[in-house]
Amino acid sequence: MAAPLTLAARLRVLFPEASGRSLKQWLAVGRVRVNGAVVRDARAAVRPHDAVALGPGAGRRPLPPDLRILHEDGDCLVFDKPAGLLTIATERERDRTAYRMLWDHLAGQTPPRRPFVVHRLDRETSGLVVIAKSPTAKRRLQAQFEARSVERVYVALVEGLVKAGAGTLTSRLVEDRSLRVRPARGRAGPGKEAITRYRVLERRRDTTVLELVLGTGRRRQIRVQLATLGHPIVGDGDHGSRRRGGGRLWLHATRLGFVHPTTGRPMRFDSPPPPDLRPRATSV
Repeated sequence: MAAPLTLAARLRVLFPEASGRSLKQWLAVGRVRVNGAVVRDARAAVRPHDAVALGPGAGRRPLPPDLRILHEDGDCLVFDKPAGLLTIATERERDRTAYRMLWDHLAGQTPPRRPFVVHRLDRETSGLVVIAKSPTAKRRLQAQFEARSVERVYVALVEGLVKAGAGTLTSRLVEDRSLRVRPARGRAGPGKEAITRYRVLERRRDTTVLELVLGTGRRRQIRVQLATLGHPIVGDGDHGSRRRGGGRLWLHATRLGFVHPTTGRPMRFDSPPPPDLRPRATSV
């Protein structure tokens, strides 16, 4: 007969990507149940046939109101990320991320689930993100992103007046060891191809509201290409914006469309842009 494990050891087996801090929090707030009874002692002995589950608990932290779930089923979850929130952890910030919040949300389900990252948005960018709830769903969704079949539409407020009513931005982007992204010299040079189609939604006194459709999904693609065009996104100090933007980057992922990883059904989601990103006039 197999020797019993401690409850902490069993939890590490069941939730290998959970941090030690998360495990301690689950125990402290009474989320961990053994054979249906709440157990808070990490050193408690757990036999192989004991049922260990993660429930909601009295102290379960709810999702923040500005992180809205638009759709959830057994395979994927689509949410609206607020500006200022990381999608996934960095070396400097590991707990206050959309991934960690959704991990807590899914772990409280029966049976417990975990999120699998499919794509991400920059911390400063708001809008739509899809995560998978199984490795198979992750592979199928990521294959769509790699095949460029996912519909990804953004709205941005940029500095200056964009002259052309519509156009296509094509360049090659290079990422250096410091993770800074810049355009490569020459279209045939090194780097990865980046394609963004745009159209003017509204011209204001000294800014322009643009709709942007991704042809490729490179890191910081929209930000670098618009800065190269001479129209950095308002609030994007990393790429030359002289406007502070009220503490945020004026870029919003407003539409996300893909094929469901299991049913094959086309899915499309829309997130209205913040008020300052919505066109105020009917003509451009």
